[in-house]
Amino acid sequence: MTREREPAPPEGLARLNAMAARRLEGEPVMRILGEKEFYGLAFLLGPETLIPRPETEMLVRRGLEILEGRSAPKILDLGTGTGCIAISLLVENAAATAVAVDLAPEALATAQANADRHGVDKRLSLRRGSWFEPLKPHERFDLIVSNPPYIATPEIATLSREVREHDPLLALDGGPDGLAPYRTILADAAGWLTPDGAVLCEIGSSQGLAVKTLFFQAGLRDVVVHPDLAELDRVVEGHHI
Repeated sequence: MTREREPAPPEGLARLNAMAARRLEGEPVMRILGEKEFYGLAFLLGPETLIPRPETEMLVRRGLEILEGRSAPKILDLGTGTGCIAISLLVENAAATAVAVDLAPEALATAQANADRHGVDKRLSLRRGSWFEPLKPHERFDLIVSNPPYIATPEIATLSREVREHDPLLALDGGPDGLAPYRTILADAAGWLTPDGAVLCEIGSSQGLAVKTLFFQAGLRDVVVHPDLAELDRVVEGHHI
């Protein structure tokens, strides 16, 4: 039964007005709603996390292909944010376990809530630190996956208001040329891989050649740049020697 002739409750109007005010300040709708769908799952958002993007689903799809047929594969997600990549991989591969690392404690709290929501908390170890820092010396992974910050520092001021004012700077700023996180990750990645392990990194659309070169310099083989649906470079893949 419709109730369009009844006055709206004051508390409902207050919430609506508050949401409208946030939107007028440029806050993205998904941040106002507090969650975003990714790979068919709803993920809670936090102030220290990016909003998951459809392009990032490529990391999950390709990661699942790489892990297919492996028994009890181990995954490392660097810069996990909401946890959407690691959690989606765990939901789709019930035999897998994952370690997810982030520098921001609020991001890890959000990732924990999402892991609990999707029933993979027992298979996900969340650790605070910078890149490989929180890992144990004996750990090795079948897949290292990352969507690191890749915006060049001078370009951040040119981003849309929704991104510039509401996304966490820590998750955006890739250093002077946008490649600093890739240099750090790839300098050590091979040493954390199993003998047939692989690395998958999301990149900016103009970074394919530069990041591919870094993969080769890191000693990885079978390096491939995968385009997204818009035919823009989006994911770089490399395998252990």
